[in-house]
Amino acid sequence: MQERRDLAMRHGSKAADHRANRLLAALDAQDLQWLEPHLEIVELTRGKVVYETGEVVRYAYFPHDTIVSLVTVLRNGGTVEVAAFGREGAFGFISALVTRQSFGRYIAQFAGTASRLPVERLYEATSRRPRVRDLLLRFTEALLTQSLQTIACNAVHSVEARCCRWILSTRDRMERDKLPLTHELLAEMLGVQRSTVSSVVRSLQLAGLIQQGRGVITVVNRSGLEEAACECYSVMRGSFEKLLPLTYPKG
Repeated sequence: MQERRDLAMRHGSKAADHRANRLLAALDAQDLQWLEPHLEIVELTRGKVVYETGEVVRYAYFPHDTIVSLVTVLRNGGTVEVAAFGREGAFGFISALVTRQSFGRYIAQFAGTASRLPVERLYEATSRRPRVRDLLLRFTEALLTQSLQTIACNAVHSVEARCCRWILSTRDRMERDKLPLTHELLAEMLGVQRSTVSSVVRSLQLAGLIQQGRGVITVVNRSGLEEAACECYSVMRGSFEKLLPLTYPKG
């Protein structure tokens, strides 16, 4: 309890922290107040595995300033990202609908905080609070679009186009141009060799689209990066803007 109080004090007011997640911020005051006593703020360190494949899901997480990837783990130990969750969404509650088991590995790509809610309380909210149910259904549809588009993207688009999509999506979620991205992380998320990513990143830098540093990639020409990305970026973003206009950044 003392650790939780210290965390709340470090980050300011508890309610304001919960509203750092746009999905929670999109709720009206009464719905958020109904959930708030059961929400707690937790810190996710970089590389933390929140759920492993098949693990029982007990909480839904609403990220603030972290990004959590859902990855499929292959027999050879490799991973490929199939969905990502930032401050525009939540993860955990869909996996727990029937089996209560995680679809795959949920891993935090960047250190940050999230609001955590027992899934039982969230399910109760969907039956008793119509606006909560509507918001979660809209998010689920947008998430399904994202996941299906990611699968198609991984199958047919070039590594360079997919890399541009990933950088742009990360920039949208973090709302800043300077991103703590490494070649290793990009290679893991795209399911390719690190040397392949290094070659792509060099090309993007030579084209004046990004600037790379030690563990950092800075977006310097967003419009050019969008032109170099596949259509999957605009499809995914468009789905969120249509279904969840209050939960997506404006530019």
